[in-house]
Amino acid sequence: MPSALRRWGHHVANLPALPGLIWKNVKHLCAPQRSAAAQARRSVPTAHFEAIYARNPDPWKYGTSAYEQEKYTATVAALPEMRFRRGLDIGCSIGVLTRRLADRCDELLAIDVVERALAQARALCADTPQVSFARARIPEEWPEGRFDLIVISEVLYYLDPADIRRTATACLRSLEPGGTLALVNFLPPNKRPCYADEAVTLLCAALRRRCEPAIGRRAETYRLDVLRAVR
Repeated sequence: MPSALRRWGHHVANLPALPGLIWKNVKHLCAPQRSAAAQARRSVPTAHFEAIYARNPDPWKYGTSAYEQEKYTATVAALPEMRFRRGLDIGCSIGVLTRRLADRCDELLAIDVVERALAQARALCADTPQVSFARARIPEEWPEGRFDLIVISEVLYYLDPADIRRTATACLRSLEPGGTLALVNFLPPNKRPCYADEAVTLLCAALRRRCEPAIGRRAETYRLDVLRAVR
């Protein structure tokens, strides 16, 4: 008996189960299909970063690279206020930029998705009691409270467009009137969900009328954007 006839005979013999089988196939046919390109735009998962730090405790040479030190100096120098009441450092990694930001903040909360990186950051900032650390992934695990400084350095382009818009919403919810939002993003093209310029454009579009651009600078390999929340 041909295979098609055998399958038909099986379904006839199991008539009570036939409606459920038909409905299952209808749902499969009607379900929206995600293209390979759409799937590639998903935010980079936490496991990706955990694997990187498992291989190398400082994979981007934050502690030793002259390029990184210059970028940190430019970032801190671009902050419009000499002192901030409460800051949020998103994607703090091993804490090198966090250590510099601590000198400008009465309180500073630094977050990252990788516990290995946070352990190093805690050790580096052990002499700064105003700094606290937490393992969290934005935008779904956004810290509570209000901040007058939010720094998102080398993080935004790892997020897909939907998560970038959710990040903007969270910033608006927690940034105090007149508060500062600093963005640092690597420029050269890569395979991340969003290139730097696209990521910043998406975030700024979602912040429109609630945050105003204060500084926009482009170095050879990164861009630095500072915005102020309207009062």
